[in-house]
Amino acid sequence: MTRFALTVEFDGTPFMGLQRQPHGPSVQQAVEDAAKRVTGEEITLYSAGRTDTGVHALAMRSHMDVAKDIDAFRLMEALNAHLRPDPIAVTACEVVSDEWHARFSCIGRRYLYRIANRRAPLTLERNRAWQVPQELDHAAMHRAAQALVGQHDFTTFRSVQCQAASPEKTLDLLDVERVGEEIHIHAAARSFLHHQVRSMVGCLALVGMGRWCEEQVAQALEARDRQALGLNAPPDGLYFVAAVYPEDAT
Repeated sequence: MTRFALTVEFDGTPFMGLQRQPHGPSVQQAVEDAAKRVTGEEITLYSAGRTDTGVHALAMRSHMDVAKDIDAFRLMEALNAHLRPDPIAVTACEVVSDEWHARFSCIGRRYLYRIANRRAPLTLERNRAWQVPQELDHAAMHRAAQALVGQHDFTTFRSVQCQAASPEKTLDLLDVERVGEEIHIHAAARSFLHHQVRSMVGCLALVGMGRWCEEQVAQALEARDRQALGLNAPPDGLYFVAAVYPEDAT
């Protein structure tokens, strides 16, 4: 049995999320089905993150165990051939040790949220960014975001369906920048609560619109109450950017 680490890119628009779901298509199911056609085996895909319906990935790290004698390049090429026409691509594949686990070995996760700050309707970027037509003050959004950095109880920014044992997380980074007509929010942490990034982005957008003052983000955090959340941003603009592992720091 050989363990292969995959880097997977996908457009989450047509899927019910990454994890296999009983009520609709998922990225996991598509990759596992492709792997079965390649190997003839029942394959389970394990991944660093669990993206929601409509959320995208630029470089999701995953792994699978394969009994068939096949090298990494051939496996990657065969998976991509069988994944068509689904908007999923395996961009890298390598053999790793049996101790390496895409989820449990991961020590950091990074996300990007894209806001298209323009009045004209989205065409090429439809379903790939959240359109906000009002002019956003990205500097105010960035200042407000710093209240969320560090170790906190993120109950306000946690979905009621979240299954995490504790609402406490340590947010390593939450930066806001303007890139042309887009606002980019960068978030990094060891792990995130369900809907945490989207909830934080929604409140920061209210600051950018001038509907919230900067201090209200800190107040929402301190409330530790989901009812204090101002806005949960849609999934369209959210991208899983990278998973970080101990070997990446060496």
